[in-house]
Amino acid sequence: MSDINVFIGDSVTDCGRDIEPPFGDGYVREIARSGNLRGSIINVGTSGHRLVDLENRWQLDVLSHQPTLVSIAIGINDTWRRYDDNDPTTTEEFRERYLRVLTETKNSCNPLFVLCEPFLLSVKEEMNTWRADLDPKIQVVHEMAKEFNAVLVKFDDHFNSLAKSMPMEQLAEDGIHPTPLGHAEMAKLWLSSVNGTAR
Repeated sequence: MSDINVFIGDSVTDCGRDIEPPFGDGYVREIARSGNLRGSIINVGTSGHRLVDLENRWQLDVLSHQPTLVSIAIGINDTWRRYDDNDPTTTEEFRERYLRVLTETKNSCNPLFVLCEPFLLSVKEEMNTWRADLDPKIQVVHEMAKEFNAVLVKFDDHFNSLAKSMPMEQLAEDGIHPTPLGHAEMAKLWLSSVNGTAR
């Protein structure tokens, strides 16, 4: 049976996949073009989604494919909605939902999990305050990676390290949605993190 790789997340993963099928024009396309990931690649990223939205569509968009690899990149909208819409997601809610979808998926098809840090570049001064909400969610991703023996992709760490030697806007103009350079960096980090682990 051929390997099936499912990528799920928000707009950073979506990247207009309906306009430029099947991968969109972001990091998933760059990973596909690299030729370094065996099997089929399915992008089910959906713009604007939070973890609760992923959980609601998990059966159709993930489990129905019986994937051999599941890459999850979610969390920035769980933080963002607290600040732009007064609709917070607590760290505990985030942890419980993450645990549920991973447990269900492990029991269903036991894929390799690739868990990606949500990331933020504070291109606006007020975004520095978002760290109080985002950093605990990043820690949850780390906890889940350890618990489920997953590959951890440190997007937030990588972007903020790069931003020490270049303008943040070159990586993500609004601090959230990557530029083409940002997506290229994401793909490189994803592949180097997964290298030797994907099956």
